[in-house]
Amino acid sequence: MDKLFAFILLENLTVAHGGAVGVIIDGCPPRVPITQAMIQQALDRRRPGQSDIVTPRKEPDTAEILSGIQDDLTLGTPIAITVKNTDQRPGAYDEMAVKYRPSHADYTYRALSGGGRASARETIGRVAAAAIAMQVLRQQHPQLEVLAWVKSIQHLEAQVDPLTIDAATIEGNIVRTGDPAMVEPMIDHIKSIRSQGNSVGGVIECVIRGCPPGLGEPIFDKLEADLAKAMLSIPATKGFEIGSGFAGTLLTGKEHNDPFVMEGEKVRTTSNRSGGVQGGISNGEAIFFRVAFKPTATIMTSQQTVTSDGQETELQGKGRHDACVLPRAVPIVEAMATLVLADHLLRQRAISSL
Repeated sequence: MDKLFAFILLENLTVAHGGAVGVIIDGCPPRVPITQAMIQQALDRRRPGQSDIVTPRKEPDTAEILSGIQDDLTLGTPIAITVKNTDQRPGAYDEMAVKYRPSHADYTYRALSGGGRASARETIGRVAAAAIAMQVLRQQHPQLEVLAWVKSIQHLEAQVDPLTIDAATIEGNIVRTGDPAMVEPMIDHIKSIRSQGNSVGGVIECVIRGCPPGLGEPIFDKLEADLAKAMLSIPATKGFEIGSGFAGTLLTGKEHNDPFVMEGEKVRTTSNRSGGVQGGISNGEAIFFRVAFKPTATIMTSQQTVTSDGQETELQGKGRHDACVLPRAVPIVEAMATLVLADHLLRQRAISSL
């Protein structure tokens, strides 16, 4: 098993085109309210086949709780959840058994059917675990909110205010963008690219509102460092920036600094170029970051490659894949942010009780 922070252990029970995928969650406190319906609602947002701009693979992604939850309450013991694969087609990968797919993990991580643990189906475990992690957070901070949306798809860019965007706006369209004016252009662009057998990438933005100050550690486990690690562990990610990000390099220190003011008895900042994190620790302002996703590596055209025995050849793309992963990646970005916050909250609780 790969350890992902202190809160969750993820394990692909088998490959993407095998019998099932699953997750084991360790370190969750007892008596956290959680139902199968809560987990299912989260999984339904990332499942394939949910609209005509995502992969047509038909998977209900029905969660089955095997351990750690009884009478809709966590027990404090490891939680095991499994999701069966009902529409797997391992035969579609026979050619890939000897030919490396360009920009896939086939060469660096040799897993045949569907990429194994390099497959995006392993994100089922992340989303299921985050449904539980959110309940942990809400026990102490019911006002906390994690929202992500599609900022851009290739050259098309949405205009979204992270302080006012709401879940209804994001979930009210199949692209999951926060800008109603960009919904149809983005849909049309994804369909056009897919009709050419090609793919596109883009950027997802995420805001965390209502986060208390004090989460994070000052050196290696800075909050933004853990967020970066979490986001870049998601398949197809290629970049991360928080607050002003790379644009901040164009400013002077005087322009970039966030002045402090008193708002009643609370310390606030008049701007938020820090992105809600200073010195590696949350400062109580909204945490705001962006994640870059590359174009889907699987495309439906012929590409140059080599075989496992070193022979140059060509590979014709086939299978059922997203021409753009961003609409289904939105809940995954939210899930990873939620897991990082839950982990740091539990760390803070442990330190405070010493």
